[in-house]
Amino acid sequence: MYRIGMEEIEALKRVVESRDLFKINSGLRETYHCEQEMREKFGCDYAVLMTSGAAALTAGLVGMGIGPGDEVIVPAYTYIASAMAVLAAGAIPVIAEIDETLTLDPEDAGKKISRYTKAIMPVHIQGFPCDMERLGAVAARHGIQILEDASQADGGSYRGRRLGAVGDAGALSFNQFKIITAGEGGALLTSSRQLFERAFIYHDSSAVAFFGGQLDDISEPQFCGNEYRTNELAAAVLREQLKKLDGILADLRRNKKALMTALADDFNFIPSNDIEGDCGTTAAFAFGSESEARRFAVADGVKGTLPIDTGKHVYTHWTPVLEKRGALHPLADPFKMEANKNLNHRYAADMCPKTLDILSRTVYIGVNPDWTPADIDKVAAACRAALR
Repeated sequence: MYRIGMEEIEALKRVVESRDLFKINSGLRETYHCEQEMREKFGCDYAVLMTSGAAALTAGLVGMGIGPGDEVIVPAYTYIASAMAVLAAGAIPVIAEIDETLTLDPEDAGKKISRYTKAIMPVHIQGFPCDMERLGAVAARHGIQILEDASQADGGSYRGRRLGAVGDAGALSFNQFKIITAGEGGALLTSSRQLFERAFIYHDSSAVAFFGGQLDDISEPQFCGNEYRTNELAAAVLREQLKKLDGILADLRRNKKALMTALADDFNFIPSNDIEGDCGTTAAFAFGSESEARRFAVADGVKGTLPIDTGKHVYTHWTPVLEKRGALHPLADPFKMEANKNLNHRYAADMCPKTLDILSRTVYIGVNPDWTPADIDKVAAACRAALR
């Protein structure tokens, strides 16, 4: 979260005074309008607000018809929720390497595809756009779908198209630590009518049939799903945040570019699949060794972090996944399902050595959209001093 203030307070006040906090109502209809505004901003036909990005990923997979007997390719560097969403759908996450851009390696993703693979899940980690052209070619060649995890990339883009709306579907997240926030929340984006209808039913199967005629235009048969329904308070806050999104991104990108320009002669940065579409939240420095990276990160004024240290963002820390505990009840555990017994869940801590090497030699410095030129000069000076 970068910017929040009186606009969000007034939005909350408006909803509370309306006394209509449930998403289906005949008054303010904040959720309805928020989803409409998201469709317009992200350039897709359908948007469904939900309780989290993980909920959106799970609903997206269900909407794709993915379940037991299926594999989904996920990168070795992403939050554990990406892999857990696959398991929540009853399928098996197949872990693939990242490349130097810190996003899913299209070459390794292609190698991991089997006759059981039904989807690829590119993750635009830290707002870094994945190579959607090459991943799209891989998916097309094998006749599989793409579900983008854009949970850390709200509003970013790839070659002029908003992240989350490039593949068959995409998930956004709006928790406290994202570019825009409603405290918690997420959204599924897609232009596929069938995928939308299935995901819509799944995300609120206990209520969609009983409130507001939500199934009037739905042709997919009802089935039992989950309850990931949002509310008017969260939607009202998010509407105000959406108004600020492009301004936040413009300032992040400007300040990241200024910092990188100031340090271009002294440092190497990770390559980008689309630097113009990059969200600008993070400057990522590439070093030749882990020891160099660690010395730089802890130097005075740098305030750097190594992505290898980010816990459950690295596959080696996905304990329940690596230990194959996909559910509490054994009959509900995808790892124990007969349909999944021949699938690729051969996990090991050293299975993605390229990923671990890249993450251990990279240093992140967070970018602030409210930095002044003096602030940027101060950070740049600290970075140069760290080299000495």
